[in-house]
Amino acid sequence: MSTLTGLHTLESRRVRFAHGPGFWVIAAAFLTTMAFSTVPTPLYAIYQHRDGFPTYVITVIFASYAVGVMASLYLAGHVSDWLGRRRVALLAVLAEVLSAVIFLVWQDVPGLLVARFICGVGVGVLTATATAHLSELRQVARPDEDPSRSALISSMVNLGGLAFGPLVGGLLAQYVSSPLERPYEIFLVLLLLSAVGIALVPETVERLEERPAYRPQRVALPSAAKPLFFATAIGAFAAFAIFGLFTSLAPTFLAGTLHHTSRLLAGVVTFVVFLAGATSQVVFVRMTRPHQLRLGLVLMSFGLVGVAVGGLIPSLWLFVAGGVVAGAGVGIVFRAAVATAASLADSGSRGEVLAALFLIAYAGLAVPVLAIGVGIAFLPAEVALLLFAAIILILVNAAVLRMLAAHR
Repeated sequence: MSTLTGLHTLESRRVRFAHGPGFWVIAAAFLTTMAFSTVPTPLYAIYQHRDGFPTYVITVIFASYAVGVMASLYLAGHVSDWLGRRRVALLAVLAEVLSAVIFLVWQDVPGLLVARFICGVGVGVLTATATAHLSELRQVARPDEDPSRSALISSMVNLGGLAFGPLVGGLLAQYVSSPLERPYEIFLVLLLLSAVGIALVPETVERLEERPAYRPQRVALPSAAKPLFFATAIGAFAAFAIFGLFTSLAPTFLAGTLHHTSRLLAGVVTFVVFLAGATSQVVFVRMTRPHQLRLGLVLMSFGLVGVAVGGLIPSLWLFVAGGVVAGAGVGIVFRAAVATAASLADSGSRGEVLAALFLIAYAGLAVPVLAIGVGIAFLPAEVALLLFAAIILILVNAAVLRMLAAHR
């Protein structure tokens, strides 16, 4: 606390925002970045129709984003503990600005791969940095508040941003001209405004005169805390696999298997799944963590069954309803994972520990989606979806039950 207070005094002459308003500036920048990361979701079908590439290429494009996230989390997700939150967050948002520019000027598949990879790099760096920064800003602004409040807001901003991106992309794709340009133009402006805001937010980490030797990501936790951390990370992996389906291939399933080609519908379906994840965190915030985990497990299990059966029948309403129920479960489990990981770390390693958690979570976003993309190349889409749901169902149950056992 004394370090944060000292930094506040030291920087009071250099920044315009106090820690309270700065908290909301970082939250807004985080929301904008996460929304930008999912705005292409309803646009993939347009790219595919224009260029005629097979469905598995969509999963490769999506995977390039996830690879960027994982690479940056492994190589740089923890460096804000040394270099400062504000500087690293600013660099991350500027990476998103570069990604938006590439989306606008290089729209062939190689350009999409590069743009999505750079977008992933920025998201990976910002996710851990902003989560830690929000916690520390809130600690100074409201020292008597329960720290879990900051974790809740951070998780809601993360999932809320992921929800709004497809909705904005779907609306613009359906109702404006140049659907492959307008979304990126709008977010380019929003990201530049976010960068300006971040530059005016207080720093919460004291930069060391002698920085430690650089090393990639590791989990800096006491040995006794590692079993709970890894149980938590496996839960995040399984939960993000569900989100990966709806941010990459859901529009393709809607247009092909379910025969609904509306671009707006593609965006709305992904929006409501992520919105359910953000909303469930607020609705069930007063539950104890074990009760949250049990409820999240039930919701994800039933939701996955609904998604699989909805694809087999096929039934649009069952597919969407299953996604919403599963999304609500993901939100609950994800919040519990973030809060647990943050509580295991001290202030000097919080960014690193959160980066490790998100690294494993984003592996869940990429690996299963790539697998289902390969499956679609050799199997009917309905069968590939059924196999995906079955595998994730097993992972979800194994992970959450392990988390519950660790909490006893």
